[in-house]
Amino acid sequence: MNFESRKSLPILLSAAVAISISGCAEKRSCKTPTVASKQVVKVAKIQDDKDKQIEALQVAILEARANVGKTVTKVVEVAGKSSPYPPNAQPGKCYTKVLIPAKYEVQTEKVLSKEASENITVVPAKYKMVSKKLLVKEASERLVAIPATYKTVTEKVLVKEASERLVKVPATYDTVTQKILVKEAQTTWKKGCSDSGKATGKDCDVLCLVNTPAQYRTITKRVLKTPASTKAIPVPAKYKTVTRKVLDRPASTKSIPVPAVYKTVKVRELVSPAYVKKTAIPEAYQTISKRVKVSDSALKWEETVCQTSMTSVNIREVQKALKNSGFNPGPIDGIFGWRTRAALEKYQGANSLASGALTKETLKSLGI
Repeated sequence: MNFESRKSLPILLSAAVAISISGCAEKRSCKTPTVASKQVVKVAKIQDDKDKQIEALQVAILEARANVGKTVTKVVEVAGKSSPYPPNAQPGKCYTKVLIPAKYEVQTEKVLSKEASENITVVPAKYKMVSKKLLVKEASERLVAIPATYKTVTEKVLVKEASERLVKVPATYDTVTQKILVKEAQTTWKKGCSDSGKATGKDCDVLCLVNTPAQYRTITKRVLKTPASTKAIPVPAKYKTVTRKVLDRPASTKSIPVPAVYKTVKVRELVSPAYVKKTAIPEAYQTISKRVKVSDSALKWEETVCQTSMTSVNIREVQKALKNSGFNPGPIDGIFGWRTRAALEKYQGANSLASGALTKETLKSLGI
């Protein structure tokens, strides 16, 4: 039998005995005649679950005995959310339900300490004495008559307007020589004789096509060069020089401005009117730190140190580590008494560790 088999077998046997005892206790409680009918049904259901757990453990014990000499890696778990055992438990390790403390974190927040406001101040009006010109008589205009003026001018007066005189221009001729076609060129057939016919003196039967040139006749004639026409000859206008008196500038009126009349006096003048001055006072903030809960406390299965593996030497190391951390466990005697337990719980609470047992997490924090 190897080490793992030897280690798992006593644990399974102990669990079976514990469940059988609890089952017997439940059976005795079921026989109480004073329990109501609904409670009897509930207890009966719990008893059935206990019986099933006992049967499962018995099967596991038989398998453990059959696997003596072999490495046993099977872990017995009871199905269901109401299982009283830790999930994913491993043989040779001990577990307990511990209180996981609530987790907090410090958050910094900017808080309004004083709201924004306004400081209102009334600024009075300001005056000064100044010299001012007051109007006594408004400006006006005075009309003055300006007589007409004349001038003597010499000018040319038109007596007879310009005109035109028409003159006849006779036609002109040229003498030209011209060839006139009398008879056009043509071709005619003429009879002829060959050389042999001429020698014999006989008639000739040869026809020859002969060109007859065109015939012309030269004539002289008078040709019109420019036709007869009329020519306009301009007749200039006739003028007469005369002297006369003409209006140079017509009579008119002239407006002469009459300036206004003023008087200088001393008056009180407003420099700046009264007004309300508002000064903005900004809001004031202060930074505060507050502790905010991140997660609630809860019960959770955690691996703890088994009672069988806890020796006086181990307990002394825990007591020394607690004392070095400022938590008095009492005498360093290797006994896990109430003073050591109280010091351990204070250490776990101060370091936000799960409390209720000596967990692996606590040992790691203590440096053990």
